[in-house]
Amino acid sequence: MTKELEHKFISEFQKHQNIIHKVCRIYTNNQEAHNDLFQEITIQLWKAYPKFRGDSKLTTWMYRIGLNTAITLYRKSKRSIQTQDFDTVLHKIESTKYDDTEEEQLKLMYKAIHQLSDIDKALIFLYLEDKSYKEISDTIGISEVNARVKMNRIKTRLRTILNP
Repeated sequence: MTKELEHKFISEFQKHQNIIHKVCRIYTNNQEAHNDLFQEITIQLWKAYPKFRGDSKLTTWMYRIGLNTAITLYRKSKRSIQTQDFDTVLHKIESTKYDDTEEEQLKLMYKAIHQLSDIDKALIFLYLEDKSYKEISDTIGISEVNARVKMNRIKTRLRTILNP
């Protein structure tokens, strides 16, 4: 990779690294697993960057690499990944002006999302990121109609999980 391309990657990565943090949040339950996944996704982005042709937006490409890396990593893993529940570290986190109701709702939502399949997690993640069905279909590699159908099924499943 040339120095110019290297600088461009670093600049773009720093600008959009929150995408990767969000992917890590969906697929991990503790900081150590988050850091490991973040590092792995960063490596995959670095390796793939010279081949990025700009056919899609850079952020769409980053979502795709990030989600594919997370899904592949956890599917390959035969052992269950030991994670720490958010509840066990909650007392260590200081928060100001944070509505407890919203926190409880977020915890319930993440708990429900963790029960979804890897692909469904990716779909709901992109949906929650306000991506259009076109962007979702481009990122995941399915048709736009299929993305809509799957999203409706995921919403129904989440409603069932959250309101048994």
